[in-house]
Amino acid sequence: MSHSEKYEFAHDLAAMRAHYQFEGLSEPGVAPTPYEQFARWFGEAAAGELHEPNAMVLSTADAIGRPSSRTVLLKGYDPRGFVFYTNYRSRKARDIAVNPAVSLLFPWYPLARQVVVTGTAERVDREETAAYFRSRPYGSQIGAWASEQSTVAACRADLDAAYERMMARYPQGEHVPVPPHWGGFRVRAETVEFWQGRENRLHDRLRYVRAGDGWRVERLCP
Repeated sequence: MSHSEKYEFAHDLAAMRAHYQFEGLSEPGVAPTPYEQFARWFGEAAAGELHEPNAMVLSTADAIGRPSSRTVLLKGYDPRGFVFYTNYRSRKARDIAVNPAVSLLFPWYPLARQVVVTGTAERVDREETAAYFRSRPYGSQIGAWASEQSTVAACRADLDAAYERMMARYPQGEHVPVPPHWGGFRVRAETVEFWQGRENRLHDRLRYVRAGDGWRVERLCP
């Protein structure tokens, strides 16, 4: 196809837009810290019955700056940061090992809201990891053993066979140990932006920026 040829789309992408008519976000109305503000918004997202409100897009970059993104699930947050779990041999974990700077994005589309976190990721301790692992369903525990995350699999049958082998090794009802190559990361936030869609694309964007032991709030143009 030459550069002069054009693709034909089934939809007019230029005309696709939503008109946001939501209550605004003002500096006097937000919480003192981003974690308190996140708790407010997360509570509203959960109450609104959004599908998986704890789903977030994690973006990492490797040693030479090549980015990659994927959706993971938030499994905890407090003033120390935002926590998720993964295989430490996965692409995301390998990226973090050489470049701990990451970004998180919570896309709460039905509320016309986004939360964007930038910060650094570090491993959570094994005790915390073990406590979370014990809370997982049996099948998920076995899956953590069976999957060599981010590696090439010859076929689905090989993955299923690995799962069956792990089930035989750790039968249901017996203790399943935490795989040594599996655990959590905590993202220590440096900035947290709260984005609220508004009319005429004049969205509200308030960003918390770490300032010593506290936070300052600044407004960004939409």
